[in-house]
Amino acid sequence: MYDRPVSLQDCCVDFICDNLEDLCDIQSSPESPHPKHILKDPDVFFHTSLSEQLLSTLNQKGKLNDSTIGIFQPSHTSLRRVSIKDAQLTTKGLRVFKSHKLSEVEITGLKSVTVNDLIGCLGEWTLTNLRLLNVSNSTFLNSAKFCVVVSLSKLRTLQFLNVSNTEFNKHGLEIIAEDLPCLESLDISGTPINDITPLRKCKDRLKMLSMYNLMISNTDEMVSVLCELSKLVYLDVSDNSSAQPFMNYQQSKFDISQLLSRTTSHPSLSSLDISGRDDVPEDVIREYMESHRKLRFLGLALTHTCEYSMFMMESPDYRSDIVVTGEADETQLKETLKRYVSRCMYIQRALYRLFSFSQHMTEPREDIIRLVIPAMKAHPKQLGVQMAATACLYNLSKSELGPKIHPMCLRDIVELTLKAMEQFPSHQQLQKNALLTLCSDRMLQDVSFDRYRCAKLVMDCLCAFDDPSMNRMSVAICSILAAKISTEETSVLGAKSRYMKKLLGLVKQKVDNQIIDITLKFTLSALWNLTDESPPTCRVFLSEKGLELFMTTLQVVGNLEIENRVQVETKILGLLNNIAEVKELRKALMREDFIMLANQLLDAEHIDVSYFAAGIVAHLASDGEETWMISGTLRKEVLEKLGQVVLNWEQPQGEMVAYRSFSPFFPLLICYDLPSVQLWAVWAINHVCTKNEKRYCPLLQEEGGVEKLQALLKNDTTPDVQKISRNILELLHKHAKSQ
Repeated sequence: MYDRPVSLQDCCVDFICDNLEDLCDIQSSPESPHPKHILKDPDVFFHTSLSEQLLSTLNQKGKLNDSTIGIFQPSHTSLRRVSIKDAQLTTKGLRVFKSHKLSEVEITGLKSVTVNDLIGCLGEWTLTNLRLLNVSNSTFLNSAKFCVVVSLSKLRTLQFLNVSNTEFNKHGLEIIAEDLPCLESLDISGTPINDITPLRKCKDRLKMLSMYNLMISNTDEMVSVLCELSKLVYLDVSDNSSAQPFMNYQQSKFDISQLLSRTTSHPSLSSLDISGRDDVPEDVIREYMESHRKLRFLGLALTHTCEYSMFMMESPDYRSDIVVTGEADETQLKETLKRYVSRCMYIQRALYRLFSFSQHMTEPREDIIRLVIPAMKAHPKQLGVQMAATACLYNLSKSELGPKIHPMCLRDIVELTLKAMEQFPSHQQLQKNALLTLCSDRMLQDVSFDRYRCAKLVMDCLCAFDDPSMNRMSVAICSILAAKISTEETSVLGAKSRYMKKLLGLVKQKVDNQIIDITLKFTLSALWNLTDESPPTCRVFLSEKGLELFMTTLQVVGNLEIENRVQVETKILGLLNNIAEVKELRKALMREDFIMLANQLLDAEHIDVSYFAAGIVAHLASDGEETWMISGTLRKEVLEKLGQVVLNWEQPQGEMVAYRSFSPFFPLLICYDLPSVQLWAVWAINHVCTKNEKRYCPLLQEEGGVEKLQALLKNDTTPDVQKISRNILELLHKHAKSQ
């Protein structure tokens, strides 16, 4: 069904990363007092590609630090290429690389140590043989805030150097142009460099140059220098200025046509990126492409140039031999998302356009989802990116598309959606986008994620905004999640009075206006599930006047058509049944008006209603006669009716109710002076075990239900109670034999 199942190797690496404490000893010594993770098994050895995957996965999971990097001792691992992003590492951890022979080092976003310190942590072999160094978004500033780049001179074999978005300056450019004789690829994007004339010293060897968002002071000189770099195969002179018209980018502005008109320059060029620059006249771009037949990539994002017919797939003059970035069609958008993950403005524009395209997609597009996800991860605090991305993810996973997408991919969608909710709790449209994505059976039932975290975020959203559609989605999500989180978690969630006030407020609003709609039903379901085996939630419900509201609601729905009435009554009585299960709270229900209402609902023609009314009566009766604050006549009438009603029930077609455990029933089984209470309890146990044998038979066995039922049979009980008890025990026996 799915195109991309997770490989066994990926699963194993994930397992190792998630269970480091079990697989490693944490050691320290007088020579090295800082704790280090060391693999317990001395015979374990990861080959090179596996070592590199383990390092990368630890980094992706946020688990790479000075201690866990100790795993990568040369006795257990072999590294050739190191790729680390935004890790909390210092020289204490980085020194592990001294023992490895590295040919490529990508350590980006390193702020706690300088690039100079990083190079000091590399071994002699690495210093002599390193061919690639990427320190993008790291720092060259020492403690005195001076930019120190002299360490780069040691890397005489370096061919590829990326110092983008660092303090690397013109002085550094002069050093590497002079001292790195093998340098072929250089990325100085986003640095303070405003003069590239030092590059003339390497004009005969430089093949790749990226200078995105440089503020060059003399653009005529820049064009002249660029044209002298005759060996260039890859050139990036893209910019952000067209996307940010109100910022002062005059210093970096130059007419890109000035460069493109030099048609004899760069005869070997295969990749040119002029994204974000002024639009190029169509005749100029055509002439340039004709004179550069080796060109295979053209960056045109954030321009209208990408809309020329030669770049549109359906046009007769379409150049299929050239890959183009832009926003004019889906192909360009995919390429933009793939190539410019780190560029916020580019990503935001692409996602806005993708939203339009994705609205009408009828087939699952996991390929596009896999491009949106890295963009979201790269810009968690950029509202524009998160707004557009959450809208796109909804379009790409909604309705019939969801079931056709791999659960691992859906899990990524949910995780990033929750992060966006956490980051922007006050932004209504983003929260609405998130709710639209989450409000899906496929997401909530089949995907693995932190359901408590999700439920809390959704409840916060419910309290923050008063929007009918958001209310509906919020309570729908919570009604499902509340049944799937632990009893401890429901207690934490349900015991927050502001959540309870909001939920009860929604109920009151609907009841006051006599509107019985899907929002009311979901709200009642959420309350029911939040109170399930959760005494703290039940207490808050009562303290917020929930009982009075529910009694009013039962009166209001009494005249509705049967289907609507039964749904509402069932949910209300289900919740009140949860309260009746809590011994110290039963006195709140020991009111004559409430008991009379329960007595009346025992006669309900629909078993769902009658069942829960009977459950309430059974739990209240189990407290003993002296606690009933009603007349003895009414108590006797209710208990007699309870036994008759249960005996008249027929088993419904489907499962009527779900229970977390059987513990609420066990106190009822020992009420030997109240056979009708015992009868309700065994009927209920028999019902769920019959309808969902796989779930409830093992649960009843684990909780000691067999012993309790056998004890029931040994004592003086009615034939009806004994018959049902034997039936349950037979069911348990058959289930055990079938396993």
